[in-house]
Amino acid sequence: MLELPPEELRTADGQLIVTSLGCSDQVLGEGSRLLRRMEICVSEAEKRSCRNAVSMLETFTVYLIETRPLEPTADGRNSSPDSVWRRYSEFELLRNYLIISYPYIVMPPLPEKRAEFVWHKLSADNMDPDFVERRRVGLENFLLRVASHSVLSNDKILHHFLTKEQGWKDLVHETGFQAKADSRLRALNAIFRVRSPNKHLMEVKHYSDELQSYTSQLLRARTRVADRLYAVYKVHGNYGRIFSEWSVIEKEMGDGLQSAGHHIDAYAASIDDILEEEEHYADQLKEYLFYAEALRAVCRKHELTQFELEMASQDLISKKQQREELATGIVRTFSFKGITNKIFGQEAPEQREARLNLLEELTSEGEEAVKEKTAECDEHAERAVTDILQFKEQKDKDLQEALISYALMQISMCKKGIQVWSNARECFLKM
Repeated sequence: MLELPPEELRTADGQLIVTSLGCSDQVLGEGSRLLRRMEICVSEAEKRSCRNAVSMLETFTVYLIETRPLEPTADGRNSSPDSVWRRYSEFELLRNYLIISYPYIVMPPLPEKRAEFVWHKLSADNMDPDFVERRRVGLENFLLRVASHSVLSNDKILHHFLTKEQGWKDLVHETGFQAKADSRLRALNAIFRVRSPNKHLMEVKHYSDELQSYTSQLLRARTRVADRLYAVYKVHGNYGRIFSEWSVIEKEMGDGLQSAGHHIDAYAASIDDILEEEEHYADQLKEYLFYAEALRAVCRKHELTQFELEMASQDLISKKQQREELATGIVRTFSFKGITNKIFGQEAPEQREARLNLLEELTSEGEEAVKEKTAECDEHAERAVTDILQFKEQKDKDLQEALISYALMQISMCKKGIQVWSNARECFLKM
């Protein structure tokens, strides 16, 4: 992991900076998480409209980020909170910057831009209030994940994103992070041409594929069950209507039938709240569905680095061979240069000496390039494996808690159903 001296804060490229958290003069030290120093929440969402670059009216949602330093001020009072409004696209910009600046970290995902794996009565409109609320929770979770990471939480630009209304985008663009982004073509080329992939990261890549497959299957199954459950509950509404209408024509059984109808009506109506609560657990699963892509991104970056190392090594071997052939005069492989020498004669001693010096210089540069790429590749693999192990520990804990909570919710739902029918039975017995 990155090592930071006490009371120092650094950018992704290692530049030393000193900053304050809100009204506090304290800064993060080595191994410190931002959440130990600052409260962070996305407290509300607001719909806004404005004219875009082509003078068309654009409607979008902004989210209020509130932060408060946990340390009291010098006079012992609690620090006043900072608040900034951010669009979803700004969260995307922050995450893209962090991905490129820290390629060995399994980056926490953002909530989905368009709802997927939802039961048919839940709106997938990104302007729907329920969807906006779920996204607000997801954005807060993203910030908490980043702020609890030992490396990401010490990034200067993250602090500006959380506390400064203006200027943070300029800092992002000044880093030149977009120029450092790897093209999809280079990454695809590396995947198919790398000769010696890292064994551990190859296992992680297969694991990410399985994680995505199993999680998506679970979400699809949950959606199908939710749709069927919704239909079953709504059918019970017909019982309630029939009992209520029946009670009108029955004198002795009327009260019992009407009471039973009320119980069943309440049971049928409860499914909306139940399935909306289920979405909370579904969103927790979706987070790890998107984490699978973050795992693959770490692996792809290593494959690209490994590919560049292999290309640099091959180039160095070629330069050394050319130097040896020029120094000894023995051409071991077919080359256009060897053919021309046989046709037009050998080079002049001065030309040969100049070429030999150039090859010496290129070989020295190649050796340095291979050394740097080897160090970069090893460092990326070491840091990535460490971060992936931490990710897996957190994943096991989160998914265990989510699935247990989901099971308890289902048990509670079934108990309520039993209670409803028990109440209906009592009504029938009193008739």
